[in-house]
Amino acid sequence: MQITTAELAKKLGAELIGDAQLMLYGLAPIEEAREGDLAFLSNKKYFKYLESTKASAVIVPPEIKESTKTLLIHPQPYYAFSQALRVFYPDKDKYPSGISDHAVIGDRCSIHSSAHIGAYAVLEDNVNVAENTKILPGAFIGSDCRIGKDCIIYPNVTVREGTRIGNRVIIHSGTTIGSDGFGYAQLDGKSHKIPQVGIVVIEDDVEIGANCSIDRATLGETRIGKGTKIDNLVQIAHNVKTGENCIIISQVGISGSTKLGNNVILAGQAGLIGHLSIGDNVIVAAQSGVTHDLEDNSKYLGSPAHEMMHQKRIEAALNNLPDYLKRIREIEKRLKDME
Repeated sequence: MQITTAELAKKLGAELIGDAQLMLYGLAPIEEAREGDLAFLSNKKYFKYLESTKASAVIVPPEIKESTKTLLIHPQPYYAFSQALRVFYPDKDKYPSGISDHAVIGDRCSIHSSAHIGAYAVLEDNVNVAENTKILPGAFIGSDCRIGKDCIIYPNVTVREGTRIGNRVIIHSGTTIGSDGFGYAQLDGKSHKIPQVGIVVIEDDVEIGANCSIDRATLGETRIGKGTKIDNLVQIAHNVKTGENCIIISQVGISGSTKLGNNVILAGQAGLIGHLSIGDNVIVAAQSGVTHDLEDNSKYLGSPAHEMMHQKRIEAALNNLPDYLKRIREIEKRLKDME
C-alpha cells in the first residue's frame, strides 16, 4: 500500500502543510517511525518527538502549524489516525459465507445465506442469524437467540439462550453473554438459588472485549445501549441497563439493577453497587467505589467516590496528615508543659 500525502489528506479531511507528493507506505508510533511512515500526535506528552521523529509525515492538532516535517492538521488527530489505519489496512473478508460441515446447527434455525458459521460452532434450536454475520469456530449460541447484521462473534464466545444482539456488534473471545445473575434468597441460614429467567439485549454498534460476563436478568432484561464499548474483563450483573455510547474500561464491576445514562465513562477497576442511577455524561475515575446516585455531567473519584475536586482536596489533606499529627503532638506537649 502506498499513497501520497495529498491523497491521504483529502481522505482524512485534513489540512496539508508541506510536500503534497510525499509517498507514504505505512504507519508507526512517532518515536518508532521510519522514513515513509505516517505518525500522529494528540497527547502533549509526545510533542517533543515531532522534530526528532523519522516519520515522513505527522498528523497533528491545529495548535501545531510549523515543523520541518510534512503535517496533516486535523482537529481530532487520534480519530484521523484511526481512519488512516482503515486506508492502509482495508477490511478483508476472511470468512466466506456458508456453514462449516463441522458446525452443529439445531432445529428451526434461520441463517442468512451470506452469514459464516465456523467449524465446531454450536447453534441450538430456533436461532436467527442475519446478513453478513460471522460466528467463528467454537462459539456457542443458545436456543432462541437473535443476532443482527454484520456482527462478529469471535471463537469461544458463549451467548446463552434468549439473547438479542443488534447490528454491527463485535464480541471477543472468552466472553459470556446471558450467564445466570447472582441471585439467592436466604432461608434458615442457607442460600437458595433464584431462577434467572430474563434475557440480555445488546443494541447496535456495541463492542465487547475478551473475557467479559454480562448476566441475564432475573426478570425482564439486562440491556447494553447502542454504541457502548466494553473493555476486557468487565462484569455486568443482572438487570443492569446502560445508556448509549458508554465507555466501560477493564475490570469494572457493575452490580445488579444499576442504570447508566448516556455517554458515561467508567475507568478501570471502578465498582458500582446495585440499584444506582448514574446520570448522563458522568465520568468515574479508576478504582473508584460508587455507593450513591450520580448527577448528570459530574466527575467522581475515590472509594467511596466523591466529586472529583472534593476528593482531590481530601487526598491532599491526607498526604499532609503525618505533618499535621506531628504539629498536634507538639501543641499537646506545649499545653501539658503549661499546666
